[in-house]
Amino acid sequence: MTRTLVQCRDRDGWQWTSNLRDFDLSLCAEECILLTSFLAVLIVVSITRTIQLSYAPAHAISRNGRRRLWSKLTLLGLAFLTSLTTAAFILTDQISTVAVQLPHALEPLALFLALCLTRFNHLRTRSSSTIILFFWPCYAIVLSIWTRSYVQTFPLTPLIPLKWTVLILGLLSFALECISPDDTTDTNTESPTLTANIFSIWSFAWITPLLEKGSQVVITEHDLPALVPRDESANLECNLQRALEKHSGLWTALSIAYGGPYISAGVLKLIQDSLAFVQPVLLRALLSYISEYRENKGAGLIAGATPLVGYAIAMLMFVASMIQTIIVHQYFQLCFETGMRVRAGLVTAIYKKALVLSSDERGRTTGDIVNLMSVDATRMQDLCTYGLIAISGPYQITLAFVSLYNLLGWSAFVGVAIMILSIPLNTFIARILKKMQEQQMKNRDTRTRLMSELLANIKSIKLYAWEYAFIRRVLHVRNDLELRMLRKIGIVMSMNTTLWGGIPLIVAFSSFATASVFSTRPLTADIIFPSISLFMLLQFPLRCQVTSNIIEALVSVKRLSEFLRAEELQEDAVKRIDNPSLSIGDDVLSIRDGEFQWTKNGIQPTLEGINLTVRKGELVGILGRVGDGKSSLLSAIVGDMRKVEGEVVLSGTVAYAAQNPWILSATVRENILFSHTYDESFYNLVIEACALKPDLAILPQGDMTEVGEKGKFLMEIYFLSGGQRARVALARAVYARADLVLLDDVLAAVDSHVARHVFDNVIGPQGLLATKARILVTNSIAYLKHFDQLAYIRRGIILECGTYQQLISNPDGAVYKLIQNHAANGSSASATVGANSPAHSNGSGVSTPATSDRNTQATLIDAINSAAEKVARRTSFSKAVIAPLPPVREATSSGLSKEYSEQGRVKREVYLLYLQSASKMGCLFFVLATILSQVVSVMATYMLRLWGESNRESGGNAGLRDPYLLGYGFFNLMSIASSAAAALLIWVLCSLRSSKFLHDSMLDSVMRAPLSFFETTPAGRILNLFSRDIYVVDLILGRVIQSLVKTCATTASILLVIGLSFPPFLLAVIPLSWFYYRVTVYYLATSRELKRLDAVSKSPIFAWFSETLSGLSTIRAYNQQTIFTAQIARRIDRNQMCYLPSTAVNRWLAVRLEFVGSVIILCTATFAVAAVVTSNVDAGLVGMVLSYALSTTGALNWLVRSASEVEQNVVSVERITHYANGLSPEAPRELPDSKPPAGWPGAGEVEFREYSMRYRPELDLVLKEISLTIKPKEKIGIVGRTGAGKSSLLLALFRIIEAASGKILIDGVDIGTVGLHDLRSMISIVPQSPDLFEGTLRENIDPVGEYQDADIWVALEYARLKSYVESLPEGLDAPVQEGGSVFILWTKAVVVLCAGIVEKATSAVDLDTDRAVQEILRGHLFDDVTILTIAHRLNTIIESTRVLVLDHGRVAEFDAPATLLADKSSQFYSMALEAGLVQDAEVVQDGQEQEKEGGTGKVQESEKERVD
Repeated sequence: MTRTLVQCRDRDGWQWTSNLRDFDLSLCAEECILLTSFLAVLIVVSITRTIQLSYAPAHAISRNGRRRLWSKLTLLGLAFLTSLTTAAFILTDQISTVAVQLPHALEPLALFLALCLTRFNHLRTRSSSTIILFFWPCYAIVLSIWTRSYVQTFPLTPLIPLKWTVLILGLLSFALECISPDDTTDTNTESPTLTANIFSIWSFAWITPLLEKGSQVVITEHDLPALVPRDESANLECNLQRALEKHSGLWTALSIAYGGPYISAGVLKLIQDSLAFVQPVLLRALLSYISEYRENKGAGLIAGATPLVGYAIAMLMFVASMIQTIIVHQYFQLCFETGMRVRAGLVTAIYKKALVLSSDERGRTTGDIVNLMSVDATRMQDLCTYGLIAISGPYQITLAFVSLYNLLGWSAFVGVAIMILSIPLNTFIARILKKMQEQQMKNRDTRTRLMSELLANIKSIKLYAWEYAFIRRVLHVRNDLELRMLRKIGIVMSMNTTLWGGIPLIVAFSSFATASVFSTRPLTADIIFPSISLFMLLQFPLRCQVTSNIIEALVSVKRLSEFLRAEELQEDAVKRIDNPSLSIGDDVLSIRDGEFQWTKNGIQPTLEGINLTVRKGELVGILGRVGDGKSSLLSAIVGDMRKVEGEVVLSGTVAYAAQNPWILSATVRENILFSHTYDESFYNLVIEACALKPDLAILPQGDMTEVGEKGKFLMEIYFLSGGQRARVALARAVYARADLVLLDDVLAAVDSHVARHVFDNVIGPQGLLATKARILVTNSIAYLKHFDQLAYIRRGIILECGTYQQLISNPDGAVYKLIQNHAANGSSASATVGANSPAHSNGSGVSTPATSDRNTQATLIDAINSAAEKVARRTSFSKAVIAPLPPVREATSSGLSKEYSEQGRVKREVYLLYLQSASKMGCLFFVLATILSQVVSVMATYMLRLWGESNRESGGNAGLRDPYLLGYGFFNLMSIASSAAAALLIWVLCSLRSSKFLHDSMLDSVMRAPLSFFETTPAGRILNLFSRDIYVVDLILGRVIQSLVKTCATTASILLVIGLSFPPFLLAVIPLSWFYYRVTVYYLATSRELKRLDAVSKSPIFAWFSETLSGLSTIRAYNQQTIFTAQIARRIDRNQMCYLPSTAVNRWLAVRLEFVGSVIILCTATFAVAAVVTSNVDAGLVGMVLSYALSTTGALNWLVRSASEVEQNVVSVERITHYANGLSPEAPRELPDSKPPAGWPGAGEVEFREYSMRYRPELDLVLKEISLTIKPKEKIGIVGRTGAGKSSLLLALFRIIEAASGKILIDGVDIGTVGLHDLRSMISIVPQSPDLFEGTLRENIDPVGEYQDADIWVALEYARLKSYVESLPEGLDAPVQEGGSVFILWTKAVVVLCAGIVEKATSAVDLDTDRAVQEILRGHLFDDVTILTIAHRLNTIIESTRVLVLDHGRVAEFDAPATLLADKSSQFYSMALEAGLVQDAEVVQDGQEQEKEGGTGKVQESEKERVD
């Protein structure tokens, strides 16, 4: 039976080709090998896959899906029955025309198994069966070949209709199988790749719906498909962390974490490389066929090659090109996906590392870490795109020379020798480039660090009129260091590009020249043009900039490895115990014999001998002078410091309110909730207790108003005052309901009456936190009686610790002396208003003034009821619960203003601006050089055609005397020289000039922008422009423009050569051009928006990264590192959701354009065969035309890709241009025609005339008709409640906000008519938060460089810092780190005082230091200076010449302090009474008289206040 099934019944017998039919296989070969093989494979894989699917769970399918399933099964069932009937006829010999019976017997079995597989696949998977989809097209091709043979042999056999019936039924089933079994997918909720079939994956058709939508409307983020779960940042980072735990090397870890798909990409690349060399083989076969056909035709021979052979070779060239297209773009997609994964994993790992960096790593600035994320991680991503060329390149070169050896013999190895000789040169250039890149990265880091610091301290820079000084600093780094190095890099890269572009041409000429001299075989077209194709294939691996990519990656990996290996926080610094059931009196914090220091190698510990126990329900106060270690103790508790000795045990959770409140770019509510779920009743209670209710009432959107970095309003140009920020941070700590609450001087920045309200309602014995363990660092003596424990720290040692009564009873103790020194005469520090009973609230969040009849029964009952209500409320609220993260698509706060993003095509003006900035003549010469290079390249190829025909006619080679060979060499040299000139023009002239112009224009525009711009724009967004977008202009845009111009010239030359050689080809160009145009337009509409979305979605990553780096202590204290890492992972996922479709649409385009190229190859080859058959075309012309046609695929693809890359990257120019030209500037810095008189202001008289001001045109006035005159040398104190307009008055003096009406005159000069630089440089300010800049101490005191060292030393002596600076090893050259982190707050404040109206200058210092600052301001140095002091600590302005009281933007009172205090109905008197400074006017007047007689009077201070 078996012998019968495999018996050959055909007359040709067992052989491959048929002797009976032209250009055909034998029937036995077709049936026994082709048909049987396909059916056998289907049977095996169907059985395997069906068994595998039988164990998979079934999923629900829709009604339409079920209908499709039954339709497929019905069609396959009919095909099975037809096949079974056919097999029965054949096996019973009723149909006897078959050659072999076996395939006809196997077919029913294969179809039955296909039916089973179809059913299981439809019910248990979400995508179509790849096995079925592959089988039917392949079976149709094989059956078509079989049918042609049968028709010629048995034209009337009934077997053919039966077989085609089976095939048609199968193809109908195939059509239904192409539709996904799961048709319920919403493309916006998951990736369409999960349900796409194999053909959709190969052709990238799964992205077509997005492109279709993009061609009709402007796509937005919500139109984009979701990420596949494995590509989410959290999963990617976990993979990298696991790899890093097992392997120390970053290269190894990255390979293990993400290398799997990359290896698959490498395999695909090697297959594609092999297929690329099939085309020259087919070209040689076609040219040999043409030569043979012409010879036979010329000799009049009848026998010979049939035209079918030529057409078959043409079809094979088309098929090989299409297969190559599919493989190469799957390879590219895998590379891009791997690069995306590497970047996401690295960025998340960098962020996680930044959250746990130890204090030893404080030298790393925010700019440095942001650069690791923005530049280095991106470079690793870029390496993944082309990194495999390092393996593929040598493989391609090897294949090329093996093929060349087969064509040219040993002469090809002359080219190998040139290649080998060029390797040392390449190594030398690579080494130079690496050093340059390393230095350039340092330059870029320096500039980014400068910009980061500049943006962080822009308010101080504008107030001090230091713009010019800082612009000079940035431009020095940019122009003198960065651009100078960029010029060198451009020259080296130009030479490198020219070298590797020219080497294949030199190799080709030397190989041809050697073969021409030594070879006896004539070098004809069928040798020359396949060789040229091989030499052209050499260009890509040699010209690809993988060397520079690898060099950049090596530098980046070194930097990343150093960072990821950087020292982390000490894990055992704090022993945390999770105890959810703590009771009153249980230990929450226990420190035994603790010794802590900030650095590992510190000589002297910052804190030593620390013993402290805090129990649940206790309030512990930490006292001490500035710099003695109070804040360091809190840092040690949260684990920020290095524990050298001792033990820290912490039970439960921690909340922390820092001395400098950290505010997120989010709503006020989100800042308070701080990732916890919203509990409305408790939230309202917290708002009221923290006195935020009246503040929220004046915000544009209440607690839903967005505030940004440093508490800036995002929607309106307002400022959260220091007190408001402090209370938001306090509300965050209260809302967290943690077991231990750490408060770092939170009362320092609030008004005295608000401080009392906050203490009574939040911190004190009856406050919301009464049941919690609380540690309050304080410089106030007002509430010491209410503390359960007090600890006094001096020089890092707890000098005293005990209860208030214990410490006050020790007359030699530091606490006793502190209280006595600052208590009023004859009264104790505890004798303050509201000290014995909590003040009640009037419901507005501000305490009511104390009544004279405090002992009335009604007041006592209210107080008792209020306390009982608070206790009941406290016990009724459970612990805070972490809220779930919002979805990725939910818009994250991007800053006060939405980031600028155009829609539609990039405007022509942007391109013109870039060309203008790059030099129009330079661009013109660059284009001409590129065109000339292509023209002479065509001439060189034409020389080869003439040379080949000459050799064919002469039957030999003429050697080096051949004019055609010499012409080929000359034109090659011309091409190399032209390419070098073009590269130098674009890199060294055009790109460099545009980089300088665009950067300097944007910097100047940003520095001229009003302060409101910086308040409404996150610093991370601006930093993104100065880092990533400038990087694009520096290094990427020039390269893609060069690629576009070169590709345009190449494509034009290809079409011209083919069109002129075969005019009928021009007919095919028309429909192909239409298709090409439609696809391009279809693509560009979506591509440009995806690029914009990608760019815009990057900024929140930068913003979140740089913003959270400034709040590390708060994040660590709340133990929210995991939550914040998840937040940045959301932002990265959002960016990747925009990035992945942008890579997929590139592949979508490339597949379709390369299809056009393949059709051009098919048309050209077909026309060539037809021309040979019908006319007398020489092989030289066909070879030249086809060698160009073979490069059409790549040229057409690169043309659109280059155009797209230019448009996508010119978006950076668009964004920079918007900042350079689109920002509304401040008033002019200088007005040459309106210069103030020399020596202005000489006296210091300030006059407000009917002055009104509003923040924006549509808002209400914040200052209303202010009219007052401040005489020269007067010391004016300015007071008022929150929102009264105190800070607005200050901003008005500096013209930060311009007047709505009225004017301000200083010494008779209207400041509105003076340039801003002239105005601000003549007024000085000491801000609440003193800013120091990276550099030296001298540069911080005198940034403009206009004073001698002697003057600086005098200023330091007056500021009482001379001895401190002299103690520094470097003196005035002592380095200052970013933000002045080497100086304590007091030192920073006085350094700023040396440099400079006084604004909140002593809000966070102890009482002794406060007094010292006041003495400096009252010293003879400021006798002739008019000083305006915005004050909340009223005793600091009690000695002012006059006091200005503001109320709702109007002047309420303006008189001498004594006069205002004498009037008990005045607002100033009520404020003094609330602060506990007066019992009556006589007491204060007596105090002032004593002050005049004997120095500083001792005025009772009941509460901590500040100078605003």
